Amino acid sequence: MNNFLCPKCLADICVGNHLILKVKNQKKKSGLLLLHPQIGNYSSIKHPAFEVEEGEALYFYCPVCNASLESDIHENLIHVIMREDNGSDHDVYFSRISGEKSTFETSGDALRIAGDDAGKYTYFKLGDKFRRFL
Repeated sequence: MNNFLCPKCLADICVGNHLILKVKNQKKKSGLLLLHPQIGNYSSIKHPAFEVEEGEALYFYCPVCNASLESDIHENLIHVIMREDNGSDHDVYFSRISGEKSTFETSGDALRIAGDDAGKYTYFKLGDKFRRFL
């Protein structure tokens, strides 16, 4: 099984079969969000008392060092590192918009895209860092 790391402190943020992230909603309430680690699987678990509205922009943080996971590629993408069992690392970017299905996995010059909403982040809307993959 692949592991996931914080890009800032390189702490393991995948426990069992879930990627564990600290999240803050627009009402400034914080909670933990458990994401499925398989690229393209958008199932998640959160405490029922932590309210998240469809289409809401969430703020993601490392649960270990509390660093923001906001990417430098696009303001609506979150960045984590996926480490395969063989030790190779891949940068993974996914949408911070609740309900939006958009994930990008990069490795070297290769790009893997998943999710029905990935088209929202097209070549013309992306910064130079991401364009090199397209």
